[in-house]
Amino acid sequence: MKKPTMRHERITKGLERMPHRALLFATGVRREDLEKPFIGVATSWNDLIPGHMHMRTLERFIERGIFSAGGVAFFFGIPGVCDGIAMGHEGMRYSLPLRELIADSIESVARAHAFDGLVLLTNCDKITPGMLMALMRLDLPGIVVTAGPMLTGNYKGKKLTLVRDTFEAIGRFKAGEIDEKDLEEIEIRACPGPGSCQGLYTANTMACVTEAMGLSLPGCATAPAVEAEKLRIAHTSGCRAVELVREGMNARKIARREAFRNCIRVDMALGGSTNSVLHIPAIAHEAGIELPLETFDRLSKDTPHIASMQPGGDWCIEDLHRAGGIPAILSELGAKIEDNPTVSGRSILQIAREGEVSNREVIKPLGEAYSKEGGIAILKGNLAPDGAVVKQSAVKPELRKFKGKAVVFDSEEDAMSAVMKGRIRKGSVIVIRYEGPKGGPGMREMLSVTAAIVGMGLADHVALITDGRFSGGTKGPCIGHISPEAMEGGPIAVLRNGDEIEIDMPGRKLNVNLAKKELASRLKGWKAPEPKVKTGYLVRYARSVTSAATGAICR
Repeated sequence: MKKPTMRHERITKGLERMPHRALLFATGVRREDLEKPFIGVATSWNDLIPGHMHMRTLERFIERGIFSAGGVAFFFGIPGVCDGIAMGHEGMRYSLPLRELIADSIESVARAHAFDGLVLLTNCDKITPGMLMALMRLDLPGIVVTAGPMLTGNYKGKKLTLVRDTFEAIGRFKAGEIDEKDLEEIEIRACPGPGSCQGLYTANTMACVTEAMGLSLPGCATAPAVEAEKLRIAHTSGCRAVELVREGMNARKIARREAFRNCIRVDMALGGSTNSVLHIPAIAHEAGIELPLETFDRLSKDTPHIASMQPGGDWCIEDLHRAGGIPAILSELGAKIEDNPTVSGRSILQIAREGEVSNREVIKPLGEAYSKEGGIAILKGNLAPDGAVVKQSAVKPELRKFKGKAVVFDSEEDAMSAVMKGRIRKGSVIVIRYEGPKGGPGMREMLSVTAAIVGMGLADHVALITDGRFSGGTKGPCIGHISPEAMEGGPIAVLRNGDEIEIDMPGRKLNVNLAKKELASRLKGWKAPEPKVKTGYLVRYARSVTSAATGAICR
């Protein structure tokens, strides 16, 4: 086999590269290492995020794998934000925009240092898609290591998770269901150690999506953060990164249209986070593939929901792992999966054939699915001409059609205040606007509001619509990503208190019951408000970001 040309030779070959070699030798590189593949390891380790605090150990095992396979490892850092800690204040404005910074940072370092391949060590919400966007843009051989889910906590014999037992507990405490002692015990026990939050929220959704695309090894998405299996996966991933370089297996050879359709089907079968509808199109865009919203809806209608995960159900990622993980889901989906290569060296259909469901309580057969349709639905109508997104698998069937009077807020904070003060009446449709990609800016998640609604016993009696977005932990009739957003003069901008809003998830409709002439008159008289943020990175982000309907990419 012909030896592939190494990209790093542009900084190591020839007399004129003597200064470059001198600088490499200063880092401890040996002369014989110059002939080996240079593997960049982008790591998002930090002390800030529970899902990332254990990555130092994973870094060691990745490094072992790279060196044992005959490569040279170069580690560099990538910023991370914990969405849970950023939630409910100005910090959340930075979460989605961080995705673009991560992609740009990896591109910059990888091109400047002429890496032959990449290992991407990641875990949480916007960090994983940001890294995948960079890999697609660079089209290098690369492999992703997601650092694994957190184990569940326990209190009085009851399984605890972050969203259900802390965010929702705030409302339960306000409603008098739990006392202060319970509150203190739950908050210290809910997150027992390292890993991404336990349910199928955004971090774990994107880990599952990555594995289903074939860009991480089988088992990587669901193997718990604290188990030795994760260390072995990290080691093997380091080995495979070197082998992928030698095989000339660039990322886009794996991330084909088939891979994107496969990962959407797995997402629908699991009932994953609505944030995947932002991230998957953005990743596809970097791979040169356009993926309109309609693709999600079409595949959802043809993909049964076979695993009822938290927040809509009761199972956590550790349960999914014990039941067979993503290979078991692929196996159950069977003929719906399209063949595609993967970083493991095996095709996705080989992995599917080897997958085995070991717990039918967690993963149902297709014929006994929770629903004939997948987890996400795309709604359109005079309130969302370009589309809106709902996690229908987390909505009770009787609430999938909802009609109510609008209660309008121009920020998340105002809505949260009204909920906590008991000002929201049953039958209301809470409207939170000017929280989209441009208007937020940054398209904040609304988990604090939605969790408080659940905790206060209003989940079955109110709906919420927004041009912002929701955490993967949101459940109930909550519709996000309304496009065009208010800041772009979308119809949500001219809603008034008392307007009747009609939600029809089975019919895929979202409308305000206004005459066309009245709606047109309101839109004609609309003027954009002053931006909420006037300095710094978010101003530049707001100028370049596109609609949520296109993945909130920056042009």
